[in-house]
Amino acid sequence: MKRKFLTEEEINLILQATSVSRNALRDDCMISLCFYHGLRVSELISLKINDYDRFSEKIYIKRLKGGFSTIHPVLPAISQKLNNWIEERKNYTDGTSDYLFLTKSGKEMSRQRFCQIIKLYASISGLLINVHPHMLRHACGYSLADRGNDTRLIQDYLGHKNIRHTVTYTAANAERFNHAWRLTAKD
Repeated sequence: MKRKFLTEEEINLILQATSVSRNALRDDCMISLCFYHGLRVSELISLKINDYDRFSEKIYIKRLKGGFSTIHPVLPAISQKLNNWIEERKNYTDGTSDYLFLTKSGKEMSRQRFCQIIKLYASISGLLINVHPHMLRHACGYSLADRGNDTRLIQDYLGHKNIRHTVTYTAANAERFNHAWRLTAKD
């Protein structure tokens, strides 16, 4: 059976691989946002610079596929990366594009280009599985479930309209059964 998600260790290897690129900051930010915020590629590349509030460290996620759009808090480490990228981004554009992520020539990032980027870093990091961008979204769901987060919270975080899509992540988490039969002091 083909695995549909990356482990956190694999994501860390991919993020480390970005350091060899001349677009390291941009690529690290894109991959980090996809993983930590469960973004689809189209959601990532449609982010506008004003969707991120660097002062409150929050980002507006406009969900696609009829999902629920929401505002996510951004982890301090990711916020720092974004702030650094926004400064570097000024070298990528003539100031006319309001998209958060651009190609080196200042154009809007495409789905195909991001797919090439993630595959390149997976290859550099030595991963032997066929990596595609949606694996980052799945990794987010599984990681949230592994941390014991409630199914409804994961549903809201990923913007799922139907909880059936979310249950996939929690059903695969064997850890959730660890305390099903907790012994009490009376036992």
